[in-house]
Amino acid sequence: MTSHFEPAELLATMPFAAGLGIELREATAERTVGSLAWSPEVCTAGGALHGGALMALADSVGAVCAYLNLPEGAAGTSTVESKTNFLRALTSGHVHATARPLHLGGTLIVVQTELRDDRDRLVGQTTQTQIVLRRQAD
Repeated sequence: MTSHFEPAELLATMPFAAGLGIELREATAERTVGSLAWSPEVCTAGGALHGGALMALADSVGAVCAYLNLPEGAAGTSTVESKTNFLRALTSGHVHATARPLHLGGTLIVVQTELRDDRDRLVGQTTQTQIVLRRQAD
């Protein structure tokens, strides 16, 4: 996909991500970067950022990366599989997600997203598979 999109424009197409407070800072086909601030509203027991919030960040940033790598003629993309390894709890600050494509196919796109804290420590890693959606013939 050769079109140019600003990060704010892409985030506006994802109301759940925007409502959660995800910020998209960089969006290119090679690398997409976003972040989420720790807040008590998205925590689990003990004040740790909820795993679902971490997964939502990784899925959202990874989906933008996949979208920016769609092949010619594709209509969009959708997550069909996602696996996250949680490596440390986030109890303050921000979590930063960096997504990069691992495989760019005509049917499937695989993206890997690293989740890091403000001290650049690995919080988690997500690998997701996105299906390439095609336009239906009229």
